[in-house]
Amino acid sequence: MSDFLTLARERYSCRKFSDAPVEPEKIDALIAAAVAAPTAVDKQPWHAWIIQSPDALETVRENTPYGFSAPLIVAVGAKEDEAWVRSFDGRNFADVDASIVATHIMLAAHSLGLGSTWVGKFDAGALKQAFPQMQGYDLIALFPLGYPADDAEPAPRHTMRKSADELVSRI
Repeated sequence: MSDFLTLARERYSCRKFSDAPVEPEKIDALIAAAVAAPTAVDKQPWHAWIIQSPDALETVRENTPYGFSAPLIVAVGAKEDEAWVRSFDGRNFADVDASIVATHIMLAAHSLGLGSTWVGKFDAGALKQAFPQMQGYDLIALFPLGYPADDAEPAPRHTMRKSADELVSRI
């Protein structure tokens, strides 16, 4: 468990990237981590798009202020009509499943020496217009990915955590 906790604690939202490209085998490792992610009833209602061509990256950067000049952006979305729905209250788990996948991608990226950050501020409608293959998906997040710049560092609040006593109740 200590290896996982070390990984989880050291991973931070990287907002400054070098221009070094991400090797294809590392992209494949990120995809493998995403595919391994658990989803409700194993329905896997998610999809990821690896955005790396200069034109596609420019399109994404036109629709979010948070591309951080990363050499690669992963978009993650989910299809609600393919997800498990809790029968008691009709809660659809598509966004939860996509978030689990996204977390796997971020942690895998850090384990490979890459930086990432979760971006929620983007024009999903414009991206769906630009990339028709995204139609029908609820776009959950964008993940700029790449090698952290030499002077990249965690935000000041990165290590500020509430205590377990504040966050966890034992019933």
